[in-house]
Amino acid sequence: MSRYLAERYQGVSPYVPGEQPGPGFVKLNANETTMPPSPRVREALSDALVESLGLYADPHARPLKAAVARALGVDEESVFVGNGSDEVLGFLFLTTLEEGDALGFPDISYGFYRDYAATFGLAGMPVPLRDDFTLDVEGFRQFKGAVVFANPNAPTGLAVSPDDVRRIAEADPDRLVVVDEAYIDYGAETCVPLVRECPNVVVVQTFSKSRNLAGAHIGFAIGAPELVSNMEDIRFSFNPFSVSALTQAVGAAAVEDKDYLQQCVAQVTRERARLADALAQRGFQVLPSQTNFLFASHPAFPGGELCDQLRRRAVLIRHFDQPRIRDWNRITVGTAQENDALLAALDDALGEAIGVH
Repeated sequence: MSRYLAERYQGVSPYVPGEQPGPGFVKLNANETTMPPSPRVREALSDALVESLGLYADPHARPLKAAVARALGVDEESVFVGNGSDEVLGFLFLTTLEEGDALGFPDISYGFYRDYAATFGLAGMPVPLRDDFTLDVEGFRQFKGAVVFANPNAPTGLAVSPDDVRRIAEADPDRLVVVDEAYIDYGAETCVPLVRECPNVVVVQTFSKSRNLAGAHIGFAIGAPELVSNMEDIRFSFNPFSVSALTQAVGAAAVEDKDYLQQCVAQVTRERARLADALAQRGFQVLPSQTNFLFASHPAFPGGELCDQLRRRAVLIRHFDQPRIRDWNRITVGTAQENDALLAALDDALGEAIGVH
């Protein structure tokens, strides 16, 4: 540890992303996709754009904001864009919360929420999911402080309705309710319309999942215009050029291609149903998912052991060595070919286990 490290960061445990291996692996551990982005993305990377890269990008990201606003049916003043939804969440917490403020989040959810709390000096307080892994709406209604939760949740894949989110927001209009909708396009109902009714609700989305742009790292928030304006002031006080010209062009092109989005979502949901059925036939318990992944457990394998067995067979899934979910794994829904490779590796590993036991 450097002697120059600020004292407030000495207890921080950094977020651990999914493994990024070399070639040769079927990579179903990070909820990415090998499907290409919209064809309009390639068209957006024009010679004129490349030749203009000696100039700074629009710090207000107006073209991207306008495209997001049109796609979601909101005013541009309600849109904040950033270098991925993680940065957007960071600016949101930096703008609205004081050191020591309480931040509630599910005990089983995206690990970054806990890390944000530690990084920004917040009092991070897990709110336990119910025994069936659903969100404890009443627990969040009663929580004293700002709250954030993924909807649908990761790694469980389960969602709550906008009516439930409204109940949480109306329980305390003075606290922030952040709804992280990274996986919203795969079957759940968005809370974007709720922002007009409940000014304490902020919805965050990403281009990394359904729009096949994890490598571009684009995120945005939909919130009350005055809050978005405050977030812009903080961004311009810290990093006004966080969204590059390339990112803005790629994002605007992708968000406007609604037909391609629906094609990709349809492909994932078809494969999700097929994979869930195939896993159930092999003895897995599989939670009903509204995301691009499945959360599953098998009685013949502890979660970590199954993850290791598949890795030896060049297939990566995600295991979380945490209480309550140690016997579970999160499996990204890949292409048909990737899912077939997973199932073949599972058959091999399960056959070996049955032979041994």
